[in-house]
Amino acid sequence: MDIIARSTTTTTPPAGSPLASLQGAGKRYGAVAALEGVDLAVRAGEVVSLLGANGAGKTTAIGLMLGLLQPGAGSAALFGQPPGTLEARRRTGVMLQDGGLHGDLRVEELLRLTCSYYPRPRSFDECVQLAGLEGLRGRRYDRLSGGQQRRVQFALAVCGRPELLFLDEPTTGLDIQARQQLWRAVRELVAEGCGVLLTTHYLEEAEALSDRVVVLDRGRVVAEGSVSAIRAHVAQRRIRCATSIEPERVRAWPQVLSASRDSDRLEVVAVTAEPVVRRLLHADPQLSDLEVLRAGLADAFIHLTREQDPA
Repeated sequence: MDIIARSTTTTTPPAGSPLASLQGAGKRYGAVAALEGVDLAVRAGEVVSLLGANGAGKTTAIGLMLGLLQPGAGSAALFGQPPGTLEARRRTGVMLQDGGLHGDLRVEELLRLTCSYYPRPRSFDECVQLAGLEGLRGRRYDRLSGGQQRRVQFALAVCGRPELLFLDEPTTGLDIQARQQLWRAVRELVAEGCGVLLTTHYLEEAEALSDRVVVLDRGRVVAEGSVSAIRAHVAQRRIRCATSIEPERVRAWPQVLSASRDSDRLEVVAVTAEPVVRRLLHADPQLSDLEVLRAGLADAFIHLTREQDPA
């Protein structure tokens, strides 16, 4: 749990200033550079997704912004202050991968205890509703499933009405329904003006929630922008249809990068869609269920991180 100060004095950054930021931040562990020259900012009312493979530097970036680690180069700020200050921490909600909670306490006890640390906490019922904890309030934390524990951790992270929320892999272990409920809660918080820094391995989650995406690879930022801007790094299109045409035949066509079959559906990845679609329709007049999809965030992520691989 974060340490929370009861002081009522706050310092608010100028309008439009980042709630949290890294400027030229670097961090090394011996000979290994975890981060090198990273610039990152989170502003009020936006979701910034920090994406990267394991070891890309995401956890280190979060640690610097929270003051859990000190940068070896550059700087970190939280609400315009050094990240370790109690004033800055009390305005921040944190949901890390390791909850570190007392397992022998019941959900209601944990939530009411944590709410007591804040001067203006959300009501108990609002926290329960936001995190989907109905039916769990009397259960011991250590007897909950992994997904249920993540929902409790989310409730604890938001109970103090944070202006800035760090969500590190928040939906790991959640089923589809619980994941979508958490997405709705995040959108509600952002609509209230909360800034959110999200890390996730579920790229459809980043695609659904993000205002901006930052892609880290080997400690460096390799791309930053809106979901559409990140997708634009990959021009390819994905074509799906029900057809009798064999993929081996399609692979030889111009503009085609790959072709495969899944049951009765043909899936083609092409540089551009139009000439391939015309040729498919000409080759099979009975073709049906035609779909043309642009590159998704997952395609762009793979492309951007693969681009950085040494030759």
